[in-house]
Amino acid sequence: MIKKVTKAVFPVAGLGTRFLPATKANPKEMLPIVDKPLIQYAVEEAIAAGITDLIFITGRNKRSISDHFDMAYELESELERAGKTALLKVVQSIVPSHVNCIYIRQTQALGLGHAVRLAKPVVNNEPFAVLLADDLLDGKVSIVKQMVDAYDYYRCSLLGVENVPSDQTKSYGIVATTPLNERIEQVSAIVEKPDPKDAPSTLAVVGRYILTPRIFHHLDNVQAGKGGEIQLTDAISALLTEEQVLAYRYEGTRYDCGSKFGYLEANIKLGLRHPEVGAELRALIESLQLEHVATKSKSA
Repeated sequence: MIKKVTKAVFPVAGLGTRFLPATKANPKEMLPIVDKPLIQYAVEEAIAAGITDLIFITGRNKRSISDHFDMAYELESELERAGKTALLKVVQSIVPSHVNCIYIRQTQALGLGHAVRLAKPVVNNEPFAVLLADDLLDGKVSIVKQMVDAYDYYRCSLLGVENVPSDQTKSYGIVATTPLNERIEQVSAIVEKPDPKDAPSTLAVVGRYILTPRIFHHLDNVQAGKGGEIQLTDAISALLTEEQVLAYRYEGTRYDCGSKFGYLEANIKLGLRHPEVGAELRALIESLQLEHVATKSKSA
């Protein structure tokens, strides 16, 4: 029987040091993009793909994530009492009733591969998705839905990819590939954060994966690298020796919310189409452009 992708792993145990001091006591995944935390965008993307089991790999000081996806009895009662039915509906719809939230504690910071491996008892012998909330992927069709559909056809692991500037390869897992069609490429090798001069391409893995359960065998056996961390990239490289792995060029826009600029860009771009603040934000941007032009003219 062909198994569907119904489980998704969200590694959310990172410290978020690039956003200190904002992340000293608040998880980076809870930083808001307009009026929703980053992690909620990833969860909504997964649910839109038919995912029913959300597996959060958490760490210390991450309780606000589980609180966000839990029922808020006092808040809901107060909203109901005040007749704020629209807001009550927003709060109650964060996690649909048919979706399960599962939390697993990562007690040591031993890398992405270690975080994914912790999900093994819950994932069991099924294909599953992995979503890194740092990468906010925005598409007309959920990017995970696009990849799940591709998995249903190809029945193998898929890596979400996009081209990056050559000087940025040292920040990503980079794949060597052979194109099969417009969006699908056969992966022949994957390298973790290569120096630009050694990178096999500029095609980077950007925080979305559909993986077969065989990946757990390799995560159990892969050697720890720098800092004692277990790299998911190394396990995927080992998986390549026995299974087909494909790179999927998703249709959509990525905002690198692990960086300050990408986070600000996401707030602006998504804010511009927000029904409450979009018009005002657009007017503000236009006024700033006019101010800039006027200042430039005076200084000329």
